[in-house]
Amino acid sequence: MILKGSICALATPFRAADGALDLDAFERLIDAQLTGGTRGLVVAGSTGEAAALDDSEFSRLIECAVARVGGRVPVLAGSGLPATAKTIAQTRRAVAAGIDFALVVAPAYVRPTQEGMVRHFSEVADHAGVPIVLYNVPTRTACDLEPEAVARLAAHGNIVGIKEAVSDAQRMQDLLALKSEAFAVLSGDDPTAARAMLAGADGVVSVAANAAPAAFAQMCAACLRGDRAGAIALDQRLQPLYAALGVEPNPIPLKWALSRLGFGDAGLRLPLTVLNADHHAIVADALAGLGMVEAAAAVG
Repeated sequence: MILKGSICALATPFRAADGALDLDAFERLIDAQLTGGTRGLVVAGSTGEAAALDDSEFSRLIECAVARVGGRVPVLAGSGLPATAKTIAQTRRAVAAGIDFALVVAPAYVRPTQEGMVRHFSEVADHAGVPIVLYNVPTRTACDLEPEAVARLAAHGNIVGIKEAVSDAQRMQDLLALKSEAFAVLSGDDPTAARAMLAGADGVVSVAANAAPAAFAQMCAACLRGDRAGAIALDQRLQPLYAALGVEPNPIPLKWALSRLGFGDAGLRLPLTVLNADHHAIVADALAGLGMVEAAAAVG
């Protein structure tokens, strides 16, 4: 199992009637990803509303994804929590459900030092029982895992990569200096993912791939084979989708987009609320520009 190309951070569909997991819609979303060329799936990450899932739902969602994928691509689970012991327990829960990798976000809200984060990730990697991918997203966590700390962690034999959501080009260059066969560098920012991959990043953990798996996978493939002109052209075509999915905090616009495409209800669990009607046309236009609404109607 390698981490490369388009890796989709899956949304979690909920049933409109009672708010429970909609595993039928989830399985169809997985099928669409695999058909479209997605090279890996993240379950129960921030896009998957992990904070709103109870332990039983967390395990059921992973088990469903693992069974549906059947080993065709890697399955990662978002298992990072603000405390180290809780992160180890959550990661072990994900391991029991069958994951290939754990995507472990920097501890949110508690604002640890760089040394604290090195010790946190090292403890998780020592005791979780599965390869660990670091995840740095300061806009959500209020702490920034800096490249010097990543360099220390990359030497750990059970830490196999990083998802970097800081869009700064210099940050990506600093991390690419750490890339090796044993340590993957992945973008976590759709709008700058093509730039990162053309610079040498292995792939991207994407929100937009949920709604346009084939187009996004094609863009990633062009980047990875060095087709700069083709990659830039494909990326430009996807930019309106990236912008539309940012009109409100993720995954609010995405859940509305997926409902338009037939993948469950637009509803989210509080404190997230459904996309404001003022933004519907922006998201709908972005989907239409990629031909996604027509494609969904043909399938449905």
